[in-house]
Amino acid sequence: MIKYRQTLLLLLLICICDVANAQSSSASSNNTNSPYTRYGLGQLADLGSGNSKAMGGVAYGLRDKYQVNFANPASYSAVDSLTFIFDGGVSLQNTNFSNGTLKLNAKNSSFDYITMQFRAAKWAGISMGLLPFSNVGYSMTESRPVQGSTDQSMQVTYNGDGGLHQLYLGAGFKIFKNLSVGANISYLWGDVTHTRLEQFPTDASQFSYKNEFNASITSYKLDFGAQYTHQFDKKHAMTVGVVFSPGHKMSTNATVTTTTSVVAERDSVADCGIPTTLGAGFTYVYDGRLIIGTDVMFQNWSSAKYMNKKDMLCDRTRVSVGAEFFPNPMSRNYLAHIKYRLGAYYCSPYYKVAGSRAANEYGVTAGLGLPIPRTHSLVSLSAQYVRTDGKNAQFLNENTFRVCIGITFNERWFFKRKVD
Repeated sequence: MIKYRQTLLLLLLICICDVANAQSSSASSNNTNSPYTRYGLGQLADLGSGNSKAMGGVAYGLRDKYQVNFANPASYSAVDSLTFIFDGGVSLQNTNFSNGTLKLNAKNSSFDYITMQFRAAKWAGISMGLLPFSNVGYSMTESRPVQGSTDQSMQVTYNGDGGLHQLYLGAGFKIFKNLSVGANISYLWGDVTHTRLEQFPTDASQFSYKNEFNASITSYKLDFGAQYTHQFDKKHAMTVGVVFSPGHKMSTNATVTTTTSVVAERDSVADCGIPTTLGAGFTYVYDGRLIIGTDVMFQNWSSAKYMNKKDMLCDRTRVSVGAEFFPNPMSRNYLAHIKYRLGAYYCSPYYKVAGSRAANEYGVTAGLGLPIPRTHSLVSLSAQYVRTDGKNAQFLNENTFRVCIGITFNERWFFKRKVD
């Protein structure tokens, strides 16, 4: 049975790694069709595994010895001493786009994360994994009247694809009975392309115009975290978590190519950056069966350069609340072993349109943690409804329904059996 489970784990690891590799190497494998990904580095990925996604994104104060919490590296010290944890997740989504007069639908699938974690010492845990950092993917066309003409129109087509990926290695240390600290170091890489094409279908004498932005980005990212747990009594406990990630300039090889029907010009641009991130959260745990938590995260994107400019982005704030209920871990009833989760969040996106913040984002989430019998492994299922609300009438509204599937394997790879 043990060999069977380890073989199954290896096969699933290979399959999910193939999906991740396809996502990172294929420009067509975008998990978004949002026109808002025209701005900045694209749509930022949420840092959360299966349980966090179902709880509105709450993560900074979570400590679970059977699940990976890569949002706060201090949590790695909670890993069980005998197990090796492997965690992978994917998402399926349907998005409706509307500007008041036109409605469109788009379907996408995406790789969310692959992580693993194990204990290195009684007071230390190690984790590593592959995560998306941002995603770009859109294609849209609009018709505009030609200035000074009453019978001619111009067709403008926008296309974009690519994104950044994050490979991390982290460690968490329990330095005192109730205090843990940790750090992640990540390698960031990816390519982003934005294209604007102007054509005049009603007038062949007019020259077409094409503007193409190509960026190849490589950089690093550091994340530091801490968690403090206070045990009020046998049944009541609270964990406070904080995270910090310093902002910095990224190594960027970027060009803008402008092409007309008669000439092409290329200019070099540079200086893209990631912001400083500050986050804090807490979780209250009752009797190991009920978890209630909240998180607040702030990123100063307004100070991060994009295409040599600092005024193209705005600060991002996210507030999350969530809960998990575990009815009865001692029961023989399978339904009593299911973890029931729900949450909600608000986020102010970091991109600007026409010089001002374009939208606000709201989401509600719910999910289940389905245990695999006679193991500590489980399948995490969650559903998310996300509303991106354009602040002005000319901006798009987006309604997204997303299903997330995560599989967490807990294998006792470090357990030595005694043979009589």
